[in-house]
Amino acid sequence: SEEEVLGRNLVEVLVPPEARSEFRSLIAGMLESGRAPEAREMLLLHRTGREVPVLTGHAAVTGHRNDKELFRFDIDLSERKQTEAELRVAATAFEAQEGMMVTDAHRRILRVNEAFTRISGYEDVEVIGNTPTMFSSGWHDNAFYEELNASLASTGTWQGEMWNRRKNGEIHPQWLHITAVNDETGAVSHFVATVTDITQRKAAEDQIRQLAFYDPLTGLPNRRMLIDRLRHALASSARSAHCGALLFIDLDHFKNLNDTLGHDKGDLLLQQVAQRLLDTVREEDTVARLGGDEYVVMLEGLDEFHDIAASQATAVGEKIIAKLNWPYQLAGHEFHSTPSMGLTLFNGHEVEVEDLLKQADLAMYQAKGAGRNGLRFYDPQMQAAVTKRAELEADIRQGILFGQFVLFFQPQVDKSGCVMGAEALLRWNHPTRGMVSPAEFIPVAEDSGQILTLGSWILEAACAQLVAWAADPETRALTLAVNVSSRQFRQQDFAQHILDMLDYTGANPHCLKLELTESLLADNLDDVIVKMSALRARGVGFSLDDFGTGYSSLSYLKRLPLDQLKIDQSFVRDVLTDPNDAAIVQTILALGKTLGLKVIAEGVETGEQRDFLVANGCNSYQGYLYSRPVPADEFLRYVHAVSVRKDAA
Repeated sequence: SEEEVLGRNLVEVLVPPEARSEFRSLIAGMLESGRAPEAREMLLLHRTGREVPVLTGHAAVTGHRNDKELFRFDIDLSERKQTEAELRVAATAFEAQEGMMVTDAHRRILRVNEAFTRISGYEDVEVIGNTPTMFSSGWHDNAFYEELNASLASTGTWQGEMWNRRKNGEIHPQWLHITAVNDETGAVSHFVATVTDITQRKAAEDQIRQLAFYDPLTGLPNRRMLIDRLRHALASSARSAHCGALLFIDLDHFKNLNDTLGHDKGDLLLQQVAQRLLDTVREEDTVARLGGDEYVVMLEGLDEFHDIAASQATAVGEKIIAKLNWPYQLAGHEFHSTPSMGLTLFNGHEVEVEDLLKQADLAMYQAKGAGRNGLRFYDPQMQAAVTKRAELEADIRQGILFGQFVLFFQPQVDKSGCVMGAEALLRWNHPTRGMVSPAEFIPVAEDSGQILTLGSWILEAACAQLVAWAADPETRALTLAVNVSSRQFRQQDFAQHILDMLDYTGANPHCLKLELTESLLADNLDDVIVKMSALRARGVGFSLDDFGTGYSSLSYLKRLPLDQLKIDQSFVRDVLTDPNDAAIVQTILALGKTLGLKVIAEGVETGEQRDFLVANGCNSYQGYLYSRPVPADEFLRYVHAVSVRKDAA
C-alpha cells in the first residue's frame, strides 16, 4: 500500500538483493546524465517476497529549485509471461511423438503436426481444409460415431480405439483422444485430437493371445481356449435345450513313431491330424489340441433328444476315425495311424467343464481297452469305479504317511514240518475299513506308482525283521521272502538300494530272498540278470514267483541266477482233480531238479495236496495247512510251538 512504501528506500523495498547493485548504477547514471534509459523487463519484489515480472520505465525531472526527481512506472507482466509459457508448452506438445490434429467447430482440419503426417501418410497440405472422414476405414458403424459425438457433446471429450485408413490404403488401429475447446462465450470453437498409432501394440497383444490360447504346433485352440468355449457352449445348450458333444481323441501307439522316425516326423503327423480334423467337422465346431497326441472336438447344436444327438455325434466320430485311418506322408515316409475316441454328450444342466473332459477321457481309455481304433460312449458306472479308485489312491497315500501298513508272515516249511522261513506279505489296517484285501489295493498301488514307496518300506521292514530274528537262536537261520514288483525292480538304482539297505540295517543278505514275477522277464532280460547277479554276489537269494503262469522259457531259466521256483497256487488247488494241473506240477518239479533249483509250492491247504507234492519230490510248502499269514509276534509263537513239538517227538 502507499503507506507501506512512502519514505522508504526504493531499492530496498522493491529490488531483489542480487539486482540492487546494478539498479543503483542505473539510477545514478540516469540522474547524472538526465536521460532516462529505455524501458526494460525486470523482476520486482512483491510484499509477500515472491518475484513479479514487470516492464519498468524511468524519467528524471529537474524541479524549480534544481531538485532532481525520479519518476518510475511498472507494468505487471505476470499474465503475459504465463501465456507465453503456455504457448511454448503447447508448441512443444504439438510437435511431440503423438499425432495431433486441430479442427474448427465444423470439423474442418486446420492444422496437423509432423507425427500425424507420419502416421497417416498424408502431407499437411493434403488434409488441411478436409474433415477427418477422409481417414475412415468403414469398419465402424453409425452407432459407434453416435456414441463418440454424444460423449463430446456431454463431456467435451472422447477417447477410444478407432481403425482408420492410411493414404496407402492400409487399415490400422489408433488410440484417439478428442477434446472440445470452447471460446469466451462457451461455444465450441475447435477440436483437438491426439492420435497414437497402436499397430505394434495390437500385434503384440495378438501374439500374446496366440501364445496363451492356441497350440503353437498346430495353430488349434489349446486347453485354455477349449475350456472357455466349452463354458459358453454349456450356457448356450442350457438356453436352447439342444445337445452338444465332446469327442476325446488319442492316437494309438504315437510314441512308436517318435521312437522310430523321430520327433520331427511326429510333429508332421500331429499337424496333419489337426488339418484332417478341421476338414471333417463344421466351421462352427471346435477342434482343440490338449497336448501330446490328444485332441478334442466339440460339437454344438445337435438335436434336443439324446438318442438322436448321440447318433449325430457317432456319425461325426466315425467319419473322423475313417479319415484318420488314411495313410500319412511324412517327408517321404508313409505312416499309418489309428485313433481311439471317447464321446460324451452334454445339454448344459448340472455339469462342470472339467467333469465333461474327464468323462470323454475315460470313454477314450475304454476304447483303447476294447482294442483301439474305435469309439466308446461314456459310461457312468465307469465314472463310479474311477472315483472309487481315486479315493483308494488317496487313502493309500494317507496310509503310507500315517503308518497304517504292516507286514504279516506266512511260514514256509519242509516235509517234516520244520519252519525254514517265511514270506513277508503286506497288510493294510485301514482306520475305518479295517483290514483291506491286498487284491484290492496292490493293483492300484502298482498303477499309480505308489508301489515304489510301499516296496521300499517293505524291504526296509523285512531287513529290520531279519535283524530281530538274528537275536534268537531259533529264528537266526530263517529266510524271509519278499515280493518285488516289476516296476520296483526296473528302477535304475534298485540293486544298489537293496545293498545300501542291508548295510544300513545290518541284516544278513543270505537270509533275504527276493521273489520276482515272470512278467519281469518279458522286457530287457540283460538288465534283469545284471541286477540279480550284483545282489546274488552279496548272498541275496531269488525265487521265481507264480511259476508256470507267465513268460518263462528254458532259455530264461538257464541264464537267470535263481535259487528257487515257486509253484503257483492255481495249480496246487486242483492238483488232485485236474490231470492238467497235476501234469504241470510234476513238470515243474522235474524241471527244478534238472536245473538244480529248489521248488516250493504255495497254497497248500490239505494233507492230500501235501502228500501228492511229497510223492512227486516237492520238499517245501506254504499255505493254510500250516498257517495263514500272521503278525510278527504270532509267527514267532508258531515257530516256537513247532520247535517244541519236534523236540518232544
